[in-house]
Amino acid sequence: MSTPAHPTALSTAAAPGARWPGGARSAVALAFDLDGPTGDAMLSGEIWRKPAYFSLGAYGPYRALPRILGLLRSAGVTATFFVPAWVIETWPDACLAIVEQGHEVAHHGYRHERYWDLTPAEQAEVISRSQEVFTRVLGAPAQGFRTPSGDWHPQTPRLLLEAGFTYSSSMRGDDRPYFHEIDGAPTSLVEIPGRWDLDDYASLAYTREPDFPKGQDRIASYELTLDNWIREFDGHHAEGLCMTTLFHPKVSGKPGRLLLLERFLAHMSAQPGVWFAACREIAAWWAQRPAPQAGGGPEATAHA
Repeated sequence: MSTPAHPTALSTAAAPGARWPGGARSAVALAFDLDGPTGDAMLSGEIWRKPAYFSLGAYGPYRALPRILGLLRSAGVTATFFVPAWVIETWPDACLAIVEQGHEVAHHGYRHERYWDLTPAEQAEVISRSQEVFTRVLGAPAQGFRTPSGDWHPQTPRLLLEAGFTYSSSMRGDDRPYFHEIDGAPTSLVEIPGRWDLDDYASLAYTREPDFPKGQDRIASYELTLDNWIREFDGHHAEGLCMTTLFHPKVSGKPGRLLLLERFLAHMSAQPGVWFAACREIAAWWAQRPAPQAGGGPEATAHA
């Protein structure tokens, strides 16, 4: 595989949109979902009848996370880890290590719940219970939120604001941050949109019972996966955008995949004008921009 060149026409043009701190051309918020053995099997109780499934998820905080932290330390890059509070309770030392090494830990449900399945009162209980865990174990409540299953209830943004969250990284409708609206009025809740094509599950996940991916008994080529990631970064950088990732330590933190991450970081770091920051830093910087007008522009709406 050859390293793709920057798109000439775009890379030589002035990047539209935001100018990032320090005159940086683009922003990169590396983000990892440290799910552990949470999810549907945890919610249904099935996980306790399948030790192998538990060990599949436990590999993330137990074995893969230290590799990821070591790589970030070597690269001098700060990242955000979205973590279910149950994982923090179960592996407190591992999660404390994330904080101690200067990274951010943000909210990802208590047991990776589907927010659209929960009533507002149930969502508020999950958030309150999780913030108690963050404060008790990590010393401070979470500032950021990523919905565990890719969508949320219409009342979720309001609940996040009431609970003191400053940003979300849950939606997909832009490649720049924007402010959420509630009842047609802009709020201070910043969205840092992610993308499924920057989710390592799309290329590298494979499990049995439950089968994933269904009907596709394969894993994508590592070289082509890296090529896709690099091309996505090159496009974001050329246009001066904000890129974040949906990587999972239990998927990307295995020995062979760690080499992909190392080469991906090396490629991005070699480009001039990249602002690497935790999601909370990007949200704080974006929030200082001029207040949006209600119903106006792509930055002041709730993109789905």
